[in-house]
Amino acid sequence: MTLSIRTRLMLLVLAVLLPGMVAALWVAWQAWQDGSDLLVRHMRDNARALSMVVDRELAQRATIARVLSLSRMLDSAPEVDPGQLLLLEAQARRAMQGLDGWVTLNTQEFEMFSTRDQPRPGGPLRLMRPRPPGSPPLLDRPMIGGLESDPTGGPMRAAIVQPVERGGRTLANFLVTILPQELQQIIDHQGLPADWTAAVVDGRGTVVARSPGGLRHSGRSISPQLAAMMQRYDEALFQGENLDGQPVMAYFSTSPQGWTFIITVPRELLSGGQMRALTPVLMGALVLLMLGLAGALWVGLRITRPLDDLTSMAQALQSGRQVQSQPTGIDECDHVARALASASDSVHRARIELEQRVNDAVERTREAEQLSSRSQRIAALGRLTGGVAHDFNNLLGVISNSAHLIQRHTSNETLQVPIGAILRSVEVGSRLTQHLLRFAGRQPVRPQALDLVSTLQDLRELLTTVLGKRVELTLELQPATRMVTVDPAELELALINIALNARDAINGTGRVRIEVRDALAQETEGLARGDYALIAVTDNGPGIPEDMLPRVFEPFFTSKPMGKATGLGLSQVMGFCVQAGGSARIASPPGGGTTVTLLLPARGSAAGPTPAASAPDLSALAGVRVLLVEDNEDLSRVTATLLRSFSCQVICAYDADDALRRFGTGAGIDVVLSDVMMPGAMDGATLVRALRALRPGLPAVLISGYSAALTDEPSFIVLRKPCSPAQLLDGLRRAMAGQGPVPAPTPRPARGADT
Repeated sequence: MTLSIRTRLMLLVLAVLLPGMVAALWVAWQAWQDGSDLLVRHMRDNARALSMVVDRELAQRATIARVLSLSRMLDSAPEVDPGQLLLLEAQARRAMQGLDGWVTLNTQEFEMFSTRDQPRPGGPLRLMRPRPPGSPPLLDRPMIGGLESDPTGGPMRAAIVQPVERGGRTLANFLVTILPQELQQIIDHQGLPADWTAAVVDGRGTVVARSPGGLRHSGRSISPQLAAMMQRYDEALFQGENLDGQPVMAYFSTSPQGWTFIITVPRELLSGGQMRALTPVLMGALVLLMLGLAGALWVGLRITRPLDDLTSMAQALQSGRQVQSQPTGIDECDHVARALASASDSVHRARIELEQRVNDAVERTREAEQLSSRSQRIAALGRLTGGVAHDFNNLLGVISNSAHLIQRHTSNETLQVPIGAILRSVEVGSRLTQHLLRFAGRQPVRPQALDLVSTLQDLRELLTTVLGKRVELTLELQPATRMVTVDPAELELALINIALNARDAINGTGRVRIEVRDALAQETEGLARGDYALIAVTDNGPGIPEDMLPRVFEPFFTSKPMGKATGLGLSQVMGFCVQAGGSARIASPPGGGTTVTLLLPARGSAAGPTPAASAPDLSALAGVRVLLVEDNEDLSRVTATLLRSFSCQVICAYDADDALRRFGTGAGIDVVLSDVMMPGAMDGATLVRALRALRPGLPAVLISGYSAALTDEPSFIVLRKPCSPAQLLDGLRRAMAGQGPVPAPTPRPARGADT
């Protein structure tokens, strides 16, 4: 076939340009597909990230509610001292600083307080406000509620509910509110593209906040199609219509707290992007065709290499490798190359960011699992310790009573030395069980007047043991220091926690100084007016970084590696001081060293000499008929023998049911002596209440080594197990005389005892 040169050139141009045009269209299509995928990934990453932000906001408030619910001030709820309630309300306000919303404490009948109320000028907050009729009942489990209207006409809000549980009963509910405008601010600060839509939806499918549109969409329900997908998946991509009726492509991500973040883009954005991607390629192809027809050979020689470069870039991008834009000599090819390079750079950054977020999420999950596991181990160890201490106290009671019996009925002087050793060993064992019970959290708070100077002198050897032999301990005790009223066990535990921190700070070698004196006026600024005693513990360690000082008293905060500390030591110190009516402070100057200061309200003047205890009147118990209720047979026998040695008549029972049978009408019983912890449905306190229902005013003495529930019953005389015969007989005498209970003295730690 004979063809003209023009025809051949045209065929050559077509042969050269048509594959290039097809390749360019394919590359543009692939670029659009990659751009669509990138857009979807961008939507997904933003939805996940903002869902985590929403989750953090909810979790922060849930943590506030959970920490407040653990306050020991609520142990007696709903009967809470107004002063303690005001202190708890102040703690709630501090916890909500920087956050919108408020904290409300409700019982079944009363609203104890609400930080929504502002303090009246010159007067306290409104406390103990009756709840409106028809208020919902208390919840027995934590819950994050949905968006609801305020019954008082205020703004819409959602509430995080945390029950306050004590002894298996729900006493009150903490409600921490979250307002839609808080989440609206989060959305507005993201700087999302103008044609994007973002919304926060609660667990019931109600819109909390939305952009654009703001809070005017709050309270609207999402579409049934979206609600059904959210029930099936935690996150997904879907097509549908937004609240404005516009067709959109959307991606949602539901947080662990049950709230969802949704991002949508108009569907026309994707189709319009396709046309925008293909139009430059088509126009460039036409230009190239025209230039090719005018200069087929020149165009044919130069067009293949740029197309090859573009193809290589597209293949590299498709395989996940990062590509760089290089000049090709053709404007259209350069435009596509820059788009491919930009897409490659975006994909690379997104991959790095995603990997970082995944690593951060994995690390946070691991830390949460370790914290949960450690808390469970501590709780289990506490229960085991309490049970062991209870059984050990029974054994000590048998040994103590037996030794007193032997001592009472023997005149052999050679036996007095070993009997004295036995009784001293029982005393040491009793102190050790008190340490165990204090660790287990089973010891009730028993405030009593203390002389800090003598107390610190008695604690010297214990603190020396805690600090270690390589630490030099110095005590500077002002003899005229005023007395304080605190629980000696809690004071001892606070000093042990501070000593442990000091030992770790100086790495087991250094100096620790403890100063006891009356506090100066400038040292008590910010506290209630009055006199205070001061205990300052100073170490010569490297000190604490300035940015950590404001957080050292927070529960679970620690600067030590995971697993090396619980973060509860200094929080116990602050809780002890606040409960006593004072405060704890910490200072760490730039030059090194740390000082922890305990400020405790002073009670009266300095301590004087302690009067000697008078011997109990044993004649008043002769012939007294005692109903002894003790499930441990050995302890029951030896206690009964001891009481009979003092001319008492003893009737033994081994559980509550046996005691009720032996009690009968109660005519033959003068006083009841019962253990608290017993098998069966009733403990000792419940048994005494049942016996008093049969015979009102029945004298009763309870003895226990570890029950803290008795602090709620002021009408019982409670003795600590094991107790001396003098304490036992004095308790029976006081019960028979109708005298009220006297707090049992807390024994001081044995010298050299290892706590």
